[in-house]
Amino acid sequence: MKKLIFSIVFLTVGWATSQAQTFNLGIKAGVNLAKINADFASEENRLGYQIGAWARIGGASFYVQPEAYIGSKGNKFISFTNNSNTEIAAEGKVKFTTLDVPVLLGTKFGSKNLNVRVMAGPVLSLILDDSSTFSSAYQQATDFDNYKNQAFGIQAGAGVDVGAISVDLRYEAGLTNISKSEKYKQTPNLFQLSLGFKIL
Repeated sequence: MKKLIFSIVFLTVGWATSQAQTFNLGIKAGVNLAKINADFASEENRLGYQIGAWARIGGASFYVQPEAYIGSKGNKFISFTNNSNTEIAAEGKVKFTTLDVPVLLGTKFGSKNLNVRVMAGPVLSLILDDSSTFSSAYQQATDFDNYKNQAFGIQAGAGVDVGAISVDLRYEAGLTNISKSEKYKQTPNLFQLSLGFKIL
């Protein structure tokens, strides 16, 4: 499924590049509110950041926007359901530093200097570093705090361009289990708000 999605996206990028009337390059920074969904634990959102660059290739309305940015995201677990199916209060904290590479397909409405955009597409997250602290209650969960080095998801959202300034609001849904445990599935999800500046 992942290979099919990326194949379609890269074919679309190739087509858009060959048909491109405009090419823009910019930088971006922002914040995210992330959470790891797990059916055996209760969790809370954690605030993170992102900083990186984007390119936009396309015509008057349709465009492709690949990006690359360093981000911080994580989660706070507040309770855990043990092997006796009893929920107990137990804290656990996880923090990731990631290199995120989304490839978004979008359309825009309005003029060159003032327009509204909608976009969606896949995102690959490479985990550069992770740190975690868990109470002893989580020790019975094999590989619970042992994480994979990459995750795959999909982003969707909207944005506004005012001159060289852009503002984007997106939701990212995780499509893969980032835990190495097959029993205790963990899927990251987040909202992100970013401010961008077009330099080309």
